Amino acid sequence: MRPKKVILCVDDNEQELSVLKFMLATNGYRVVSACTGQEAIGLFAATQVDLVLADYAMPQMDGFQLVNRLKQIASHVPMILLGDPQKMGGEMHAADALLAKKNCSAQELLERIKVMSARKRGPRKGTLRMAPVELAAAS
Repeated sequence: MRPKKVILCVDDNEQELSVLKFMLATNGYRVVSACTGQEAIGLFAATQVDLVLADYAMPQMDGFQLVNRLKQIASHVPMILLGDPQKMGGEMHAADALLAKKNCSAQELLERIKVMSARKRGPRKGTLRMAPVELAAAS
């Protein structure tokens, strides 16, 4: 059995957080959740996370600030911000995707998560590779 992908969900609204957790868990993901940016940073540092899903509008540390801090720790981890596009405006951000919280369906969110959390794998079995001699001759 393949290990489950770990998603860090961050939202100060406990109802929305529990809905996200349920949706992701029932679709085969392992969910770690946080209600504040500081809590999320601690969990991110202590857990091997495959993707971060964060709300933009949070007190003390908004989603942009959180994503910028997390990208400093591990820039390779994909991060999605959910929020109101008009409030997010033209701010510079390190998030890999911005999704409108109100207009994004559960299916659309799951598809985006699936694509962004997929790990890159090596060549498929049966594909031909160039021999080392050919590589040396080509250079």
